[in-house]
Amino acid sequence: MEQPRLIASVLNTFKAYSATKLYRDLHLRTALLHKQQLRLLPEEQLCSQVHGVWNLSSDQGNLGTFHITNVRIVWHANMNDSFNISLPYLQVAVIRTRESKFGTALVIETTDRSGGYVLGFKLDPLDRLQLVYKELSSLLKVHKAKPIMGVRFFLEKQASAPAEEEMVPQDAGPELLDEPEVNTADGTHYDAFAAYLADEAHDRDREVVLSPELNLAVEKLPEGFTLASLWEVLPSS
Repeated sequence: MEQPRLIASVLNTFKAYSATKLYRDLHLRTALLHKQQLRLLPEEQLCSQVHGVWNLSSDQGNLGTFHITNVRIVWHANMNDSFNISLPYLQVAVIRTRESKFGTALVIETTDRSGGYVLGFKLDPLDRLQLVYKELSSLLKVHKAKPIMGVRFFLEKQASAPAEEEMVPQDAGPELLDEPEVNTADGTHYDAFAAYLADEAHDRDREVVLSPELNLAVEKLPEGFTLASLWEVLPSS
């Protein structure tokens, strides 16, 4: 019963992992928009849409638009929205501003896992660039404190001991208890059952006699043993 549940859990986990790559991985030139509007992911919220953003990946630059959400930063070219980038905050290493040949630029560095890219963007005027920088820095800080991964999970409690006992076959026999600690320092008590089994002189079956206590035929007990002592687990007080 447990194996099908385990397989189902693995398949569901793999399905959730495959369906949430946009939350984790940097993507280039993918179908992100519909009629110039960003296709939002589950639990994703559009925080702002910034026009007039130059991508400084080429000498001339490409004019485009920022879509800033609580999950990622999306930029696309205005002339061709298939020329785009989707950068989750999970893959952002640093966001800062610095001087470039185009003037003050917004610089976003990605993690080594996503390629270690350095992306530059230009906005005018400078005050507008600073506002976008502050917004992105705040969203990055919030996301690192509480990341949105696109999945929800619930911890299930482990099955209790009675459930495990139900799986034990009926003929498995009683559970063996730990042997009680016996103090043999004074020599007044010993384990009669152990002594009976360790009888080295026993080289053949003993005489069969009738036990009045059990009303059954049993082997004759060794000298000094009684049937009651063999059943006694704990020493008598």
